[in-house]
Amino acid sequence: MNIRAAVSASSAVNEPGTHAVWILRRGIGANTFGGGEAGQLAARGALGLRAKAAVEAGHASAVTGFRTQAVDRDGDRLVLAAEDGRRLEPVDEIIVLTGFRPDLSFLSEVRLGLDERLQAPTALAPLIDPNVHSCGTVYPHGVGELSHPEQDLYLVGMKSYGRAPTFLAMTGYEQVRSITAALAGDHEAAERVELTLPETGVCGGAGLYDDPDAARSSEDGGCCAAPATLQIGIGAPSTAGGC
Repeated sequence: MNIRAAVSASSAVNEPGTHAVWILRRGIGANTFGGGEAGQLAARGALGLRAKAAVEAGHASAVTGFRTQAVDRDGDRLVLAAEDGRRLEPVDEIIVLTGFRPDLSFLSEVRLGLDERLQAPTALAPLIDPNVHSCGTVYPHGVGELSHPEQDLYLVGMKSYGRAPTFLAMTGYEQVRSITAALAGDHEAAERVELTLPETGVCGGAGLYDDPDAARSSEDGGCCAAPATLQIGIGAPSTAGGC
């Protein structure tokens, strides 16, 4: 489930005259609206349930199997056109959520040690590789994995994950705790793991987003079933999405 898309869908309930359209490259499946009550992240689960209720009540709608080819103008409004020839009704605003990577351009003058595929710190990359890991299976990590050749320089939070879509905020909190302890000289605390990742209710990466059977194939898997494969790197197919 994409959190911002869920917020847009659920917000439509409270804004008279507003209708949200949620565009998906795959179909509607068990994990489309997140883990719901199955996850230990209660707030995220509740948000997903609100988005589902908004769709079911007609305040929002979902368009599935849609791969955008062009964005056209209809006066002051915008129209999305798909590769298969479909054109959606004009809308006032389009929120694009199709992938991300950190902007490291402002760090060009410092020494960074980054994995060539994920753009994550070299020691961290194997732990978060979406070909192997999903949100709930990333090993807790801290100052050791986040270090760079530049002394006392660290990338934390989502930016530390580079192109990997498996970041959880709780992981970022542990990163900051570990680094803060190291900067304060408490190396024992910096190296200690103080994080137990929750069952999120949704774990797979974005590897199956383009598979028309993806929704059906994931319905029987719980949060910590085998993660979906997401190939990243030279020669790999390009996919996008989030956890």
